Formats: sequence, structure tokens, C-alpha cells
Amino acid sequence: MEDNAPQSTVESSSSGFKRVLTSRQVQMIALGGAIGTGLFYGSSDAISLAGPAVLLVYLVAGAVIFLVVRALGEMAVDKPASGAFSYYAYQNWSPRAGFVSGWNYWFNYVVVSMLELAVVGIYVNYWFPDIPHWLIAAFFLVTITAVNLFGVKAFGEFEFWFGLIKVIAVIAMIALGLVVIFLRINSNPALPDPSFSHLVDDGGFAPMGIVGLLLALPVVMMSFGGVELIGVTAGEVRDPGKTLPKAINQVVYRILIFYVGALAVVMAVIPWRHLTGKMSPFVQIFDNVGVAAAADVLNLVVITAVLSVYNSGLYSNGRMLHSLAHQGNAPAFLKFSRNGVPIAGVLFSSAMTVIAVVVIILWPDFAFSYILSIAVIAGIINWSMIMITQYKFRRRIGPEAAAKLAFRLPGGTVATWIVLAFFALVVVVAALSPAYRIAVIVGPIWLGILLISYEVKKRRQQRLAVPASPNTETLTIKRDQ
Repeated sequence: MEDNAPQSTVESSSSGFKRVLTSRQVQMIALGGAIGTGLFYGSSDAISLAGPAVLLVYLVAGAVIFLVVRALGEMAVDKPASGAFSYYAYQNWSPRAGFVSGWNYWFNYVVVSMLELAVVGIYVNYWFPDIPHWLIAAFFLVTITAVNLFGVKAFGEFEFWFGLIKVIAVIAMIALGLVVIFLRINSNPALPDPSFSHLVDDGGFAPMGIVGLLLALPVVMMSFGGVELIGVTAGEVRDPGKTLPKAINQVVYRILIFYVGALAVVMAVIPWRHLTGKMSPFVQIFDNVGVAAAADVLNLVVITAVLSVYNSGLYSNGRMLHSLAHQGNAPAFLKFSRNGVPIAGVLFSSAMTVIAVVVIILWPDFAFSYILSIAVIAGIINWSMIMITQYKFRRRIGPEAAAKLAFRLPGGTVATWIVLAFFALVVVVAALSPAYRIAVIVGPIWLGILLISYEVKKRRQQRLAVPASPNTETLTIKRDQ
């Protein structure tokens, strides 16, 4: 994806943004990014594939994601920029890489947002069955768009409270589960009494063997989508040199507590073969001990998770389009911002989400089968490009400067290649899994579309003799030849 362009300049994607996000908000943004519907609902699929050994899969996958976030953090602490992946890819790799990285991430979050908005009506209808799904989706879309237009401070505060609700819910479930386990509370005579022995007494810790562990990998990896959001906040964080490392380093502890810890308690209360997948494992825990309000509690939490995903998606997409526009990789009108808010990027992303929601309502089978598969593979592409960009960042600054970095990736380039090899393994496993095979097929097509789009854009600019975008804050970019 090299682009043999001469030395050029690019405006810092942080230009015009305000550093108002506090440590409290960034901590919860990072934490909220790791807790979503993938944990509340998707974890049952992973458990069915690997049994209790899914805990090991979450540990390994969590360690890899931690390295991805550390790689991003290395660049973000060195040069905080709200354009994040796209900005760093442009600076350290090539204009083409900046284009692919930015638009891939933008489209990924549009797809994820549309899927969340398309299903939020189901959750709200649990309490208010007569409200049409489209009206519910429209209400939340307008509300969250308005929040983002108020500014990054409003976004940070909303994400703080959204994240806090999810965190409290998981901690409460863990606490309740531990009480149930140690007091051996069981209101369901069809199930054995709660015990940590359930993690090994039905076929052992890994009843499905190595095959089960491998098949669970794609499911588990998708659960971690969103943790990289902390990199997008870099350009708007107070004292990023201190705040970002603290938030990033705590990712591993969050994964241990909120994934490994929570699911260990779930499978101790309810033996793994009895987790039906028809409802959230968390609901089954409450239901098993006779808590009648279980569904209501989790319904509220899931709605919060949906809103958090869309809020985060709109925030990051607005910044991503702003960065792409300053690179010359997106229409110039997307540069428009006011009072530290990339208004054009936010409104354009919101409008595209409206179209996407209409598509999923009119053609649900197509949307869920093909567009969701793009979201799956787009996540792998995004994480892989972060690692490659970090490698090229090290090459650009040289070993002496790399040794002086304030926040370095543990293991350096060795860790980079290990992570990329792991992602290659995930893609191979996905190709062998009927549920994810379509993502592997769609992936190269999607990359081809992005690369062709870049060439069309580039040639159009050359024909029209469009100069590089005006600079207010410039960086000289050294291209890899």
C-alpha cells in the first residue's frame, strides 16, 4: 500500500479541537469500549464453541488487543491527534494507507451503528410494544447526533454515564454470582447447585479441545471491537501524556475482570452446557436465582450499551472524516468545524446512518449477511493497519528516537509481527467457520473497493489540478520509498 509520492504536508487532525476530556471520562470511555453487546449476548456463542476454556481464549485475545492499543498509544502519546489511525497511517505510511484506514474505520462504525439502531426498537418494545421500530431508531439517532453537536465535553459526559451503567451491571452480576456460588443458592431443581467445579466437571476445562478454542477466536475477537476508540480521543484529552498511558494500561485489567471474571462466575452458577443462547447468560443467572426483574434490568443495560456504541461511533466518525478531509482524502466540506466540533463530519455520518438503517429495514437478510460481514473483517483490517503503521512509525523515526519514546509498545517490532500473525490465524479460522466464512470472502472485495476508490480520487484530483489542502499546522512527511 506504498504510495511513491514526493514529500508532502498534512494538517494536524487535532487542529481546532479542544482538549477538554478529563481523565475520569477517558477512563470510562476506554472501559465502556470493552463492554458491549458482545459480552452481554455474544459470549454465549463463544462458550458453546469452547466450553469453559473460552476463558483462555478471552485471555489470549485480550492480550493481543492490549498490544494493539499499546501500539496505537505509542503513536498517540508521541503526537496526540483526533484523526488517530488515518492520521498516523498518512503520516508514517502513505496517503493511500491514510485513505484506506480512515474510510475503512468510518464505514465499519456506520455499519455497527446501523445494526445497533436497527435492533434497539426490539429492546424498547419490551416495555412499549406499540411504538414502531423506525420511530425509536429516529428518536435515538436525533438525540445522539444532538449530543455530539454540543461538543466533546457533552460526548465525554454521556459516555461516562453510559459506561458507568454497564460497569455497575457487570460488577453487580459478579457480586451476586459469588454470593450464589458460596451460599449454593439454587431455585432451579433442573440444574446442579452453583460451584466453580462446573468449570472442569463436564468434559474437562476444554471439552471441545483445540478445535473449540480456535473456532471461538473470531467470536471473541469481535467482542473487543471499540477498545481502540481511546486513540481517537487523543487530540481532545487534557494532558494526554499522562491520561492516555493510564487508560491504556488498565485495558488488560478490565478484560480480566469484565470478561474472564464475569464469565467464570456465569459458568460456575450455570453449567456451560445449560447456557441455551436463547437469552443472555447474565439474564439466566438472575433467572436461576429467582430475580423476577432480571429481564428489565438487563434490557436497560443493553439499551445503554446500544446508545453508547452509537454515541462513540458518531464521535469517532466525525473526527475521522475531519482528518480525511485535511489529508485531501475526503471532500473539502468535511473540514468544516465550529467550537471544536467537526459539524460537517458528524452530520454526514449521521445522514449515512439513516440511509443504512433504511437499507437494513428494507433488505434485512442482505444487510445482516453481507454488510455485517464487512464490519467483521473491517475490524481485523483496522487493527492490522494499526500494527503496520506502528512498525512504519518506528522505521520513520529511527531506533535512537524510538528508544526515547515516552510510551513504548512492549516487545517493539517483535510484538508487532506476533500480533499480525495472530490476526492471520483468526482469518484462517474464520474461513473454516460457516458463520464467518462470508467475511473472509467479502474482505478482499472490500479492500479492492477502497483501493480503487483511492485511485479514482487521486486521478480526479490530478485532472483538476487540485493542490494539497491549505495548511494551518503542518508536518513534513517523509515517505517510505
